[in-house]
Amino acid sequence: MRLLFIPEPALKFRFGQTVEDPHDGLTLFGPLDPGKIHGIRAGVIGTPDGIRRYKGWVRAIQTPLYPARAQDALFRPVFPGFRTVFGVPWNEEPEIEIVIDPDELAAALKESDRHHRVHRTVELFVSRILQAKKEEEIAVNVWFVIIPPEVEKYCRPKSKVEFAVRTHDEGLMTEGMARRFIKEPSLFEQANAETVPFQFEPDFHNQLKARLLLHDAPIQILQENTIAPNDFLKSNGKPIRRVDAPSTIAWNICSTAYYKASGRPWKLARVRDGVCYLGLVFKRDDRSGDPLNACCAAQMFLDSGDGVVFKGAVGPWYTGKRGEYHLSKEAAMEVASLAIESYKSKNPRGKVPRELFVHGRVRMNDAEWDGLQQAAGNRTKIVGVRIRDATDLKLFSRLDYPVPRGTAYLQSSSQGYLWTIGFVPRLQTYLGKEVPNPLYIEITHGKATIARVMQDVLALTKLNYNACIFADGQPVTLKFADKVGEILTAGPIGDDTPPLPFKFYI
Repeated sequence: MRLLFIPEPALKFRFGQTVEDPHDGLTLFGPLDPGKIHGIRAGVIGTPDGIRRYKGWVRAIQTPLYPARAQDALFRPVFPGFRTVFGVPWNEEPEIEIVIDPDELAAALKESDRHHRVHRTVELFVSRILQAKKEEEIAVNVWFVIIPPEVEKYCRPKSKVEFAVRTHDEGLMTEGMARRFIKEPSLFEQANAETVPFQFEPDFHNQLKARLLLHDAPIQILQENTIAPNDFLKSNGKPIRRVDAPSTIAWNICSTAYYKASGRPWKLARVRDGVCYLGLVFKRDDRSGDPLNACCAAQMFLDSGDGVVFKGAVGPWYTGKRGEYHLSKEAAMEVASLAIESYKSKNPRGKVPRELFVHGRVRMNDAEWDGLQQAAGNRTKIVGVRIRDATDLKLFSRLDYPVPRGTAYLQSSSQGYLWTIGFVPRLQTYLGKEVPNPLYIEITHGKATIARVMQDVLALTKLNYNACIFADGQPVTLKFADKVGEILTAGPIGDDTPPLPFKFYI
């Protein structure tokens, strides 16, 4: 048993320059991948007010934006302006502008049934985007979907419409009838067609992503009260929705927009050649009617920093115990084979990975391990790693701040605790509100040193391109596991879905 400190992993930016903080790297050197000369080619869809607010926000990010308080500038730095940071333009006027009729949107949002309400609302956006992709010759590299607060309010799984404003069509199929026809299709095609809204999760975000997943349309959903909070005020004059400072919002949205449009903003500075990481994702599939059925997917991250998502087969992977999912030997072999072949296709020399680390929240069983090993053969070394949040151990510092991020307590040669959140010297603060909890990390299968595995996990907390922050508390292999699973089970996506870049899921 011993304590050790793992130094903060560095990130690489333009010109091969390395620093710890992505804000510093982008400001001083620019993004790792040079952007396309035309920059962000945006397609924008929303109501007239939403599009106006989008244009106002894009206009605002062309100049510096500041944190709410000057003393926060170290960990919430000034945003210097989009072109200053990323070196490419983002024009206020979009390449394609699609206007949604506010009355048509309001009518969809008043539907009493949640499945019909969300499906009808999503259809307003999906149908217009696909029509534009088919008819317009202008290339768009990111679609910005601007939604008013009412969409967020009424298009979530448990949302309800107030009785005074809701509309109800007695002729619509009920959820119970739809479930029966989905399980045993009717002889009448019209009845089967009416089950379509019930084949999708009643969640606007997940359903929109799922329905556009196979159409090469990277989506960024922006709420109007995020980019224009002062347009939505309470009676006391304060914004209805509490949001971050304009500089923080700009850093986050601009970083993910650049990633979706042009490439990697940064990557890890020191990575071992030939190593990739696979995070197993499970999500119960309630549409199948079998309570044990779950969708398996995998998030793979290469040594280059690229991310790919694979969709595996739906099967009885849920064990009945909360959070416990296990693949069959054949399914595990299929997932590992997909990962290895995808790595090979992206490797300039066509080589398979030298090492494949499989991250999961539960300990894999013998059948899964046998399947992974059979897929890897003698060419790729497989290591199984269990990672979970831990609350059974705390370390207290004698100083004014908690223990530093990167502190590790090794229990044995195969397990220990790692603090991925804590005091950060570069920021001179700890951003949490209570004593930080560590991650419990265990090498369950294969051979590796626990210190090396912890170094990798700490490094993988810095590859979240969906936000420009110093680091996450979870490695990226597991950070988006639930979100990816929700999108893959949000609709009838076929098991033959090809491996897709991570940008389509975040």
